[in-house]
Amino acid sequence: MVNLLYSELLKLKRSKMLLLSIIGAAVAPFMVAAAMFVQMKTKQPTIIAQFHVLLYNTSIYAVLVIGVPLYGVITAYLYNREYAEDTMKNLLTIPVSRVALLISKWILLFGWIMLLTLMAWALALLFGTIGQFAGLDLSFVLNSFSNFAVAGILLFLLSTPIILITLVLKSFVPAIIVTIIITLMNVMLATSEHRGLFPWTAALDIANGTLEAKYPPEYSYIAIAATSVLGLILAIMYFKKIDIH
Repeated sequence: MVNLLYSELLKLKRSKMLLLSIIGAAVAPFMVAAAMFVQMKTKQPTIIAQFHVLLYNTSIYAVLVIGVPLYGVITAYLYNREYAEDTMKNLLTIPVSRVALLISKWILLFGWIMLLTLMAWALALLFGTIGQFAGLDLSFVLNSFSNFAVAGILLFLLSTPIILITLVLKSFVPAIIVTIIITLMNVMLATSEHRGLFPWTAALDIANGTLEAKYPPEYSYIAIAATSVLGLILAIMYFKKIDIH
């Protein structure tokens, strides 16, 4: 497992995908901070932009709008690379445990998603500091860090359906289409009282403590857990049985 993870890190080191994903993750905090700064400077009478608004709006864009397609592309990249380069059949002759191969990629995916999620948090704080936003203190920093970390973990858990789709269809395109559909659903449900039933919008509410009272919070946790576990089990079962040509 350690050797597999190390080899995945070496492949990532030679790839431009990491840099591209970092640029993608920086879009949300930059866009939100810039919009708030312009509003602060042009509004009459002058208003003072608040850090809590900046971080909350950044989390909305980072989780609901940008995170799903960005992390979906990363997931498809990790699990489709050997198919695209036609090296999967050679890799499995080492021999390598198929389950270990999937899990090593999943571990790397976790680190990658958390890196980008927390980078978005750090950039939001940096941009807010540069823009002289108000309301920054230690308790807020720790609380916002916790919110973003929880959101990153939940989005990581929800990567398993994308893993399954990538393994079955062996292509980037279906995974991208699915993440676009999920993003559209996120936008549609963002203000709905039923959003806690949809795993990806529920992830944002759980992270920020904004779950609607219409349904018990257990429903949201169950939706996320069921989606994650079912996707992982099906992905492992499929990959163990499929013939690699």
